Amino acid sequence: MSDKTAVSTTEAPAPMPVYSQGVRKGNILQVSGQGSVDPATGEFVSTGDVKGQTTRVLQNVEAILKAGGGSFDDVVMMRVYLTKREDFAVMNEAYAEFLSTRTPSGVLPSRTTVFTGLPREDMLVEIDALAVLS
Repeated sequence: MSDKTAVSTTEAPAPMPVYSQGVRKGNILQVSGQGSVDPATGEFVSTGDVKGQTTRVLQNVEAILKAGGGSFDDVVMMRVYLTKREDFAVMNEAYAEFLSTRTPSGVLPSRTTVFTGLPREDMLVEIDALAVLS
């Protein structure tokens, strides 16, 4: 019998019907890639603003981590997808600001950043996370 369960919260945008916001199996929690959608309105926010999008994306990731019983201190790996290489520094600044207060252990997650096309034309950043829960 599998202990694999879907993780869901109204504090993050509703996923498309073909995937879960997150999946937990044992002490492993995978958060699906998040865009900068405000879960309260279902609207895409911060068009053209990679810093604003990065912050909203990380808020969405954090909501799913919490719903699955975790936090950024449990995250071992994050993947960042950017559409423009020139947005890297601004994304990195917003990322560092957000995670600095959310990793009390002082151990930041590993990270990979990839430059690619994303599902929406106005989507500048998408981030997913892999956590190992205590």
